Parts: sequence; structure tokens; C-alpha cells
Amino acid sequence: MLTKDILQALEGYFASMQKTVTFVVQTGEHSKREELVKFLSDIAEVSEHIKVDERNTQGALRSAISFLLEADGEDTGIRFSGIPGGHEFNSLVLAILHASGTELKVDESLQSIVKAVKEPLKFEVFISLSCQNCPDVVQAVNQFALLNPHIEAEMIDGGLYQSLVEERDIQGVPSVYLNGELFANGKVDASVLIDKLLARDPSLKDANKGQSLPLQDVTVIGGGPAGVASAIYSARKGLKVAVVADRFGGQVKDTMGIENLISVSKTTGPELVGNLMEHVNDYDITLKEHVRVESVEQGNVKTITLSSGEEIRTRSIIVATGARWRELGVPGERENVGNGVAYCPHCDGPFFKGKDVAVIGGGNSGIEAALDLAGLVKSVTVYEFMPELKADQVLIEQAQKRDNITIVKNAATRQILSENGKVTAIEYQDRATNDVHTQSLAGVFVQIGLVPNSQFLKGVVDLTQYGEVVIDDKCHTSETGIFAAGDVTTVPYKQIVISMGEGAKASLAAFEYLLSHEVADTEEEKETQAA
Repeated sequence: MLTKDILQALEGYFASMQKTVTFVVQTGEHSKREELVKFLSDIAEVSEHIKVDERNTQGALRSAISFLLEADGEDTGIRFSGIPGGHEFNSLVLAILHASGTELKVDESLQSIVKAVKEPLKFEVFISLSCQNCPDVVQAVNQFALLNPHIEAEMIDGGLYQSLVEERDIQGVPSVYLNGELFANGKVDASVLIDKLLARDPSLKDANKGQSLPLQDVTVIGGGPAGVASAIYSARKGLKVAVVADRFGGQVKDTMGIENLISVSKTTGPELVGNLMEHVNDYDITLKEHVRVESVEQGNVKTITLSSGEEIRTRSIIVATGARWRELGVPGERENVGNGVAYCPHCDGPFFKGKDVAVIGGGNSGIEAALDLAGLVKSVTVYEFMPELKADQVLIEQAQKRDNITIVKNAATRQILSENGKVTAIEYQDRATNDVHTQSLAGVFVQIGLVPNSQFLKGVVDLTQYGEVVIDDKCHTSETGIFAAGDVTTVPYKQIVISMGEGAKASLAAFEYLLSHEVADTEEEKETQAA
């Protein structure tokens, strides 16, 4: 399972471990147990600071294919039920490093919130090894456990715990349970978990009272291609730059195949996001990740209030918050998210193996989703609202070659039907004849475009009826000192390469603005200057 090259890489990663990490494996019988022990033993062989111990944990672990991590003999609270290969291999490697003393890359304000939790919290994260979004959630709760002894975090491979998946009626990943109750599912990331913890106990925000950054020259809201380009261009001008991102990488992180980023013939979303982070780390940029902007107060010096309770004072703002998946807005959609309605074919496709599913949307995203699903499911029916597909011809031709892909055009989705908490059918209307049809199926993947993430800007800058931020050719908004770039704006053609260029342009415009507007840094400095 682990190649020689991977083991050599691990040897380098683990060279600076400060504590001894022990894999404590539950004793017992399971068809996969020998494979798990071999997997962990191979990892342990690369470092004298990693051990494997098979013992009866007296109920601390779920089964014979579960293990926990100890650091210098102390339980870290981190558990894995299953063999963390695939996308989850990185979760295991990071858990080892962080448990052994490597610094957590979690913003201090979020650390304060997690450390302030006083009650016992037991997180269970159901994942599939093919889900690219799941590791973000697993890694987040693992870090929660390392920060607070009251918190326990368990990764559960749904493929190896089918009876438990059926018992809890799980049809999508990641699916997060807290103290035995469903806490979050569907499109989940660390920022969602933090939001839900704060909603559960608003007093946790008090942990951040009094914490704030010094006055920033530029605060970039958003961590996708436009936001990163803005931040790097601003930092190269010698400006004091902060980036606020609920999810670094944004929608790019969910894109598996990228072949139109000029000079990079082929890459994936996760790889590109890794490169963006690496480039950001080359500069003195403050990154506030996994938090949202709740409000923006206008003025010469603007105040940004974050979901963590912090405030950032800044001389200028660049909004690069991108967009999110558009919902159908029909009965049965929101009610069945995670129970047959999904937005990420890579994450949730494996749950529909051998079943009939639908993809709503005939653009590039929809046809790409259908092609991805066709290798897993029994059949895919694509429903397109317009008389013709909007996808690139090369994708349409690929779909037409697949025996298990059917395309229905000129179809308006009316509702998603379900029974006993599971999707059973879709009802649609033929727009040419007005006839209503019902198609039996097990899952619906919605791929109908994006909605701008601009809700926090209502009343701050001008927005179109679709929620796009109105900008001019230099990325100025209607508010002095606030600029915008990328998919959240009125700029046509939502593409990665265009977003990067717009981000750079917004940064240059902000720099121009700062040169022509003198603003005293702080009230204290004003008093010093007066004296």
C-alpha cells in the first residue's frame, strides 16, 4: 500500500518529531485488521519516534480496525476507524506531526475559541476515501482534539462501517456527528464547524475580546485565485496585508481537472490550492482562515467584524469572495441535502454505486459531473433547462459516447421526491409540451452554476440583482477604498485565469488609492503626532 517513495518522504517529514507517537490498535478480529497493522507498522519503521501497540483499550475504540494516537504516552483524543489511505492519508500524517509537537497552523483567535470549550465534545466524522473535501474536516477536528482535552475526534470510513452508515441513514460525506447527534453534513468545512460551535455556545466569542491586528493597508476578503493574486501583489508593494478566508482556495478546491490555466498544461484543484498557499507563504501576509466577515463599517479607516468576534481596521479592502453552488430552489432540495441531494460528485458519488442518479445542469460542470459519475453509478440522466446544452462540445461528445448517460433537454425540475428520508425520484416538466414526468432515482446532483458570496456587502456597495459586486475597469466599487475582483463581481467569464488577473488589477488600483489618500494609522498615533 505504501510505496518506497512514500516511505522515504515520510522519513523526511518525521525527522524533527519532538514526542513519541504510538498507534494504539484495538485487539480483536476483522478481515481488514492485518492490513491495518501492516499499514501502521510500515509507517512506524521510518522513525524511532513512532510505535505500534496492540492492546485492549477497554471501550476507548470502536472496533478491531480502530486505532488512537498517543503522544509520549498521553491520549491525544484522535481516533481513526478504518485505514486512512486515499485522501485521508494526509490527515494521518498531519495528526502524527501535530501530536509530536509540530506547530498547529490554526489562527490564534480560533485556538482561543476551541480552548475555551468546557464540556466534553465527541466528534465522529464519516468519510469516504475518495472524498477530497473530507480531509479538511477530519484535520480540523483532529486539531480541536489536540487543543482541548475535552474534545475527541474520530474519522470513520463509511465503506468499512456499512451497518453504522445504514443505521444513521448517511448518504453523503463528510457527515459530522457531535455527541451522537448529527452536527453538520453536506458541504462542510472548518469554518462551518466553528460557526456551529459558536451558535451552540455564543460565549466562546468572549475568548477573543481584546484581540486585534494592527491597522492594515489592505485587507483581502477571500482566499481563491483572485484573493491570492490581490494579496501577493499588495505584499510586493510593501503594504501591510491581511487575508480573511472561510475556506482557502474556495471553489477551486472542488475542481478535479484544470487544463486551461495558461502555462500549466494539467493540474487539479487541490494541487493548485497547495501552490497558492505556498506562494502566499513567501510573503509577510497575515492569513485569517476559517472565519467569515459579518459586517463592514465604512469610513476612511474601515472596520471589518469577523465571525470569531475579532475586528480588523484597514485603510482599504479588496473583496474576492468568489461564488458558491447555486441551489435549484425547488421542494425537496434543502430537506434532502446529504440524503440524496448533493453538490459534489467527487465527494458523494461513491455512495450511489450501482444506482440511478440525475445531474441537474447541462453546462461544463454538469456534463463533467455526469462523466465522473458514469464510472460509478448504474445510470446518469442529465436534465438541462434550455433546449440545448451549454457545455463545451468536447465534453458533450464524451457524454454521448457513454451508454449509461442520458440527456434530457428543455426540462424544468419541479420537485425532488423522497420517502423515509431518502430521495426516490425527480419530477420535471417538458417545457415544449408542458407534460409532467416522474423519474425514479436514488440521487440528485445539482450543477446549475454559482451565486456570488456578497451577502455581507448589502448596503455597503452597489450590487446587481444577481448579487454581483458592480465594478469599473479598475475594480473600483461604489464605495471609496473598497475594490472587488473575481467571480463575485460583474466581470464576465468566470475563469481561474481571469480571476487571477482581476485580483492583480484590484491590488494595483488599491495601491494607487493608498498613495493618494493619507490616513493616520491609529488614534494613538494621531495623539503622538499632535504632541
